[in-house]
Amino acid sequence: MRSLTKKELVKAAGVSARTFRRWLATPYMRKRLKPFGLKKQQHILPPEVVEIITEHYVIDIA
Repeated sequence: MRSLTKKELVKAAGVSARTFRRWLATPYMRKRLKPFGLKKQQHILPPEVVEIITEHYVIDIA
């Protein structure tokens, strides 16, 4: 897994940026991502976070 931007994940998921932000704002995702100290304005997501998001929402980034 590698670092990705939010834009790249949005494109891979095939959803709008607004939908992606909503996904990240769900209580489950906030709880899972809290240990990583992510900020709303953070554009590049670390590999661990990318892995959590892609596994939960079944996003193929190949």
